[in-house]
Amino acid sequence: MRKTLAISAALGVAALGVLVPTTSAQASTACDTSWNSAPPGSFYAYDFTDCSGLLGRTAESSDANWGDSSGPFQGNADNAASSILHKGTSGMAVKVYQYPGYLGGHACLKKSESYKEDLSRHTFSNGAGMDNDISSHRWVWESACGTFLD
Repeated sequence: MRKTLAISAALGVAALGVLVPTTSAQASTACDTSWNSAPPGSFYAYDFTDCSGLLGRTAESSDANWGDSSGPFQGNADNAASSILHKGTSGMAVKVYQYPGYLGGHACLKKSESYKEDLSRHTFSNGAGMDNDISSHRWVWESACGTFLD
């Protein structure tokens, strides 16, 4: 009887694992949809998690100040990103910075990582939280990154 109950409990837990999937670093259906519909060669930043509320996009160009009125990211993009997407084609990474002028903490999103659906889970190289704290970005070779969003 005990053995039957133990086996039933184990099967129930296993079935629950099938019914309730675990969360992975790339588990956002909305970001999957955004990535699939994005044209190749682009980097996107979003106001909200799960790649929603587009702040700006660029076709493999850099922007030293997301808060000014020039470049692909302007005004309301500064210190507002909660998710980012990388669909570049050059093989380069996108290095995001805490401050304008490519200053402060930084971290890179590799092309192979596709997106980060929730930046509250990530920090810059200086330990500062990344959510709502990106002010500039540039395309760099991975060898120039140092710190990656993992």
